[in-house]
Amino acid sequence: MTAPLALAPAMADALSRWLEVEAATRDRSNHTVTAYRGDLLAFLAFLGAHHGQPATPKSLGDLRQTDMRAFAAAERARGLGARSLARRQSAVRSFLRWISDREGHDLSAALSTRSPKYTRSLPRPLTPDQARDTLDMVAVQHDTPWVAARDTAVMTLLWGCGLRISEALNLDGADWPFRDSLTITGKGGRQRHVPVLPVARDAVADYLRQCPWRLAPDQPLFRGVRGGRLSPGAVEGTMQKVRASLGLPPTATPHALRHSFATHLLAAGGDLRTIQELLGHASLSTTQVYTGVDDAHLMAVYHSAHPRG
Repeated sequence: MTAPLALAPAMADALSRWLEVEAATRDRSNHTVTAYRGDLLAFLAFLGAHHGQPATPKSLGDLRQTDMRAFAAAERARGLGARSLARRQSAVRSFLRWISDREGHDLSAALSTRSPKYTRSLPRPLTPDQARDTLDMVAVQHDTPWVAARDTAVMTLLWGCGLRISEALNLDGADWPFRDSLTITGKGGRQRHVPVLPVARDAVADYLRQCPWRLAPDQPLFRGVRGGRLSPGAVEGTMQKVRASLGLPPTATPHALRHSFATHLLAAGGDLRTIQELLGHASLSTTQVYTGVDDAHLMAVYHSAHPRG
């Protein structure tokens, strides 16, 4: 296998500047910026091998549709799925639009290449009974009482407050005791205030009473068995055992509890716009996907909220 050509200094500088622009002006999360860097490095490595020399900002002006199609074919041959390829091509097009403005290129032909179609899998929430059964099973899943209490507290925050698993596990001792609401920093650095139900506060308090590690402001709220910050993998492992015990489908993941929070709120008469704010979604359409709301309901929310509705 031929080693990839080194990135030209001018291209490395351009890529770095574009990623800075994406992070600063488009509110991209660190995870997204890292993914974009990987997407562009894959594309630029392909161009270097395809043309026999490292790509430069100037040479990108010669890109054609055939280059883009060859890149897509190479990625598919490497086993990249349609969804991942579509995301990768989207990142590449964003970079190319930026570089064409900066360098004065006409890349309309290359940018017109279509991404592969794929079926978006919709999240599947648990029913209220399934969610309650899940929490009950988590409470008896581990032989060590404080670990069982810890996992119950985490799962309760996911279902009761709609937190992402990373948001729950990033809580520190300084966040305790919980007040009526938590200030959560989510994707893209967006902050939101999430009401804390008494049942969630009580679950965390029960865990802390049993936890063998001293609570400190600069230390994790949720600890692993060795005292470090609890990992998402440990929570997912617990959920896997619960699925097996209750006969739940593979879609019953910790993240599904967050989906369930949104769906159950909506079913109880919650407002879609408020649920959007509680989840920390930048777009109402994302909340629509989470909750399975149909277009008619979405338009009803739009018309009720719009000043000219």
